[in-house]
Amino acid sequence: MDKVKQMWAFVDAVDKGSLARAALGQNITPVMLGRRIDALERRLGVKLLHRTTRHLTLTESGSVFLEHCRRLLADIDMAETIVSEGRDQASGHLIVSAPAAFGRLHVAPHAPAYLAANPNVQISFNLTDHVVDLVREGYELGIRIGGVLDPSFVAVRLATNRRVVCGTPDYFARCGVPRTLEELAQHNCLAFNLQGGQQRGWYFQKEGKPVTIKVNGNLDCNDGELLHRWASEGLGLAWRSTWEIQAQLAAGELVTVLDEFALPDYDIMAVYMQQRHLPARVRSFIDTLKTVYAQPGYWTRPAAARP
Repeated sequence: MDKVKQMWAFVDAVDKGSLARAALGQNITPVMLGRRIDALERRLGVKLLHRTTRHLTLTESGSVFLEHCRRLLADIDMAETIVSEGRDQASGHLIVSAPAAFGRLHVAPHAPAYLAANPNVQISFNLTDHVVDLVREGYELGIRIGGVLDPSFVAVRLATNRRVVCGTPDYFARCGVPRTLEELAQHNCLAFNLQGGQQRGWYFQKEGKPVTIKVNGNLDCNDGELLHRWASEGLGLAWRSTWEIQAQLAAGELVTVLDEFALPDYDIMAVYMQQRHLPARVRSFIDTLKTVYAQPGYWTRPAAARP
């Protein structure tokens, strides 16, 4: 039996949570899919899954083998994509989810040029700061900034990014510069709030461990762009992504502090469900964004100078 089919059966069963759902996606019977997993376990000489009528549970060996399978199957998909690139033209309906402000500034503006080069594609955007379920809600592609990703998804880094504490030179002249995370308690922090006005903490890394700092201030809201504007007006400190403030940092309009405590990995990622054949429209749109973001000076250009 084909080794790749066995691995796909194993990975799909884990990702879908049942043999029946995995078999439906592969257009085979649950019995056939189960036989492929049985054959894989016999060939390896180890148990990968504990199976009952209701649950699938990975064994320790299964957990290790799963990650190797994911990487190998992704490499196979990439090889097939490269070989078929010349005949696989982008077409169809691309449905994209992205964070609201980032999507408005750095994703949707590049759609017209992409569509001019790919006239057989239609794009729909959903710009929201809520983390959507890509599979359940029918999205082919999600743009994510930081956060924990489901291992059943493929994540492609589009650009580097960090979350930093920033303020205006005038604010620091008036209120001083915090040198430790504890000193944030002495500053007017402009925080994102949740429903009911509960403030969300700011996340850092201290001595190699993640920490959450509860902050306070006389202004908070659930709109990141408004927090950014208030910080730019010198009303307090904000915890913002470098993609959002890079042009102001270059111009000296904003200054970062506590950089040594910044989380190391808040990168901008393109995320899609691991699948046998990635549609050309998904691959080509990701490539377009990577190319645009890699242009020298892109992130330090004023917003009005971008497409």
